[in-house]
Amino acid sequence: MRCPYCGVDEDHVVDSRPSQGGAVIRRRRECLRCGKRFTTFERYEERPLMVVKKDGRREPFDRNKVLQGMVVACRKRPVSMDVLEKAVDEIEQEIHNRDENEISSVEIGRMVMEKLLQIDPVAYVRFASVYEEFEDPQQFSRVVQMLTRQQKRTRGESG
Repeated sequence: MRCPYCGVDEDHVVDSRPSQGGAVIRRRRECLRCGKRFTTFERYEERPLMVVKKDGRREPFDRNKVLQGMVVACRKRPVSMDVLEKAVDEIEQEIHNRDENEISSVEIGRMVMEKLLQIDPVAYVRFASVYEEFEDPQQFSRVVQMLTRQQKRTRGESG
């Protein structure tokens, strides 16, 4: 760290303390040349996560949009807000674990569908119908048939 008084970049840390709830480290430093003390703050670099929309536009990731989509899909279903919050936390963590700073809205939609499939099949169908832009009843029928087959396989394995 360069000394703000003499410009030399040789110093030693006198004291370190967490600040802002542990998100920042406050360091007191002493310049080895002029002996003056100064304070620096160290924080992790947040990389902005951008969502690439279907039309090519980019916008910042907003977990509230993901949560709202799931809430709408689960309206009048026996699904608690805690379950939805946890699912969104898991989706957000999965996105942040990637080494990329962009993700397509299509990928996020697929992640939401996977979570809803585990949480509530009716909510899954509701979300899929909007996300996949169903245009006729046969598309609903295909999804319901797929879910029925999947449930029969699951019952067959556990029974």
